[in-house]
Amino acid sequence: QVQLVESGGGLVQAGGSLRLSCAASGRTFSNYRMGWFRQAPGKEREFVATISRGGVSTYYRDSVKGRFTISRDNAKNTVYLQMNSLKPEDTAVYYCAADTGIRTGVQWREYEYWGQGTQVTVSS
Repeated sequence: QVQLVESGGGLVQAGGSLRLSCAASGRTFSNYRMGWFRQAPGKEREFVATISRGGVSTYYRDSVKGRFTISRDNAKNTVYLQMNSLKPEDTAVYYCAADTGIRTGVQWREYEYWGQGTQVTVSS
């Protein structure tokens, strides 16, 4: 079992940056593959980024490649999402997710554990 708490969301102008953090409980954080998803009002939850257990492999949805960076610090039980060059289209509630299974990592139903989310609003 793991509990996740996101932080770092807020209001930013287009072109600005935010750094989201996801703090995980427990002593087995390194056993979990981590992902970031987001959901805008009236829209389906969508994949943003994922990172492997050791932090070596990462993958992003096309629309954030080159702008977002996912990373993790297993010693701190924390995963991060650095978001640069933000666009209004990035506005959403961002969720951190974790799972121990071997899956693609890009579908929400692959993840067992979820945080409560943090709001990111990008103004034009």
